[in-house]
Amino acid sequence: MPKPSPTKPRKNRFTKAWIHEHVTDHWVTEATRLGYRSRAAFKLLELGERDGLFAGATRAVDLGAAPGSWSQVLRQKLGRGAQVVAVDLLEMVPLPGVTFVQGDFREDLVLAEVERALGGGSVDLVVSDLSPNLSGIEAADQARAVHLGELALEFAAAWLRPGGDLVVKAFQGEGFIDLRRALEARFGKVYVRKPKASRDRSREVYLVAKGSTP
Repeated sequence: MPKPSPTKPRKNRFTKAWIHEHVTDHWVTEATRLGYRSRAAFKLLELGERDGLFAGATRAVDLGAAPGSWSQVLRQKLGRGAQVVAVDLLEMVPLPGVTFVQGDFREDLVLAEVERALGGGSVDLVVSDLSPNLSGIEAADQARAVHLGELALEFAAAWLRPGGDLVVKAFQGEGFIDLRRALEARFGKVYVRKPKASRDRSREVYLVAKGSTP
C-alpha cells in the first residue's frame, strides 16, 4: 500500500492553524462586534487618525474596495454629506451613502462612471488597499504589488486636488523604494506606516502620501 503523501497533512495543519488564528484574532472579533466587513477597517482608522486623513475631506475614492470595510470607515468619518466612491473588479454588497463602480479603474468606461458618480471635479482623498492574487512566487508577487501601487498613484495624480492625500498598500521588498520615491516626487510628505491590525509576520505596510503637488 502506498504511503500517504506528506504534503496533505502539512496543508491540513496550515489550514487549521489559519482558521484558528482567524477566529481568535482580536481585530476580527472587533470588526464583527462593530459591524465592519473586515479587520482591515482598523488599518484605515489608525492611519486616518494618525495622519489627519479625514479632517476636511468631503470627496474620496476607495480603490480595491471589496468587501467594503474601508468604504465603511470613509462614510463614517467623512460624514453624511461626503461623497464616497468605491471601485473594484469584484462585486460588493451595497453600502448606504457609498457609490460602487464595478470594473477596472484603468478603463475609460469605468473612469467615466467614476466621474459621473463624483459629478466631475477633483477629490480630497484616494485610498488603495489593492493586493495582487498571490502566485507563491515571491519575485512575481512583489512586482505585481508594486505595479498596483503605481496604478494607484497614477489614478491619484489624475483625480486628487492639490494638497490631497493618498494611501497605498505596499510590501517591503524589490521595487518598494522606487515606489516610495515616486510618491515623494508628487507629494509634500510620505510616511511608511505599519498599522497595529497588520499581522506582524506580513511584509505589508502602507505609504501615506500627504499634500499632492500640481
